[in-house]
Amino acid sequence: MRIAIFGKQFSDLFKDSCFSLFKKLRARQAEIIIYKPFYDFLFQKFDIAAFDFKIFETRKELKGTDFVLSIGGDGTILQAITLVRDSNIPIVGINSGRLGFLADIAEDDINNAVDHIFNGNYRINEVELLQLNTDNNLFGDLNFALNELAVHKRDTASMITVHTFLDGQFLNSYWADGLIVSTSVGSTGYSLSVGGPIIHPKSQSHVITPIAPHNLTVRPMVVPNHLNITLKVEGRADTYLASLDSRSEIFDNSLELNIQKAPFSIKMIDLPGINYYATLRNKLMWGADKRNY
Repeated sequence: MRIAIFGKQFSDLFKDSCFSLFKKLRARQAEIIIYKPFYDFLFQKFDIAAFDFKIFETRKELKGTDFVLSIGGDGTILQAITLVRDSNIPIVGINSGRLGFLADIAEDDINNAVDHIFNGNYRINEVELLQLNTDNNLFGDLNFALNELAVHKRDTASMITVHTFLDGQFLNSYWADGLIVSTSVGSTGYSLSVGGPIIHPKSQSHVITPIAPHNLTVRPMVVPNHLNITLKVEGRADTYLASLDSRSEIFDNSLELNIQKAPFSIKMIDLPGINYYATLRNKLMWGADKRNY
């Protein structure tokens, strides 16, 4: 089995677990390739010469890979997706810190997770993305997001107005600090933090969530993800900020932002004992209030 490892820097507390993962994969006779920036971090901080890893730098080098192991948090998976894209290579999220919604394999579960993967004891979960289309190709070929598109004011304290259309029909002009269009998976991210609802990841929906709206009666709205969402932004400033997951670009008010369901999905791995509902309870600490007992 050929496994690619993508990761970010982690604290010394995770070192033993990381090395245990490498040893476990070698014991299973896996061919391991590591993303070069992550390899450089490991090489500089820890003694990994004995592992004699192979290195990859581009998405083309992932050809023939069975799985991508993402070591970090949810943000690391968002970056790994920019390499995986439409290759159909499943992603396995191993969390090196706090439990995440996407990187849902905790440190204590790593060995069992590897066994499940090599024994074929898992399910493939297809996760939908959104895609941003603009006349100037604002984000190039990285014009997709797993979590959300966010539009922000940039260099003024004044609010902006985001005129929003669904399949060409006018919905509303949001007078706010910004606007978020999130996927179902992304509903537990930025959108949730500004009052958006939690949407089941299989609901095939997008969520339109204003950021600090001036009109208190304006609430988040859930729409089918087959609808085309068009945003036109205006305000006192000349430029604004658009963010796709962790990537940001500046645009001016002449540019229309067109959002739709991406033409491809990302494959994530569901392992026994790890599921969305348990992660939801643990991450949001549902039931942690001692008054429940």
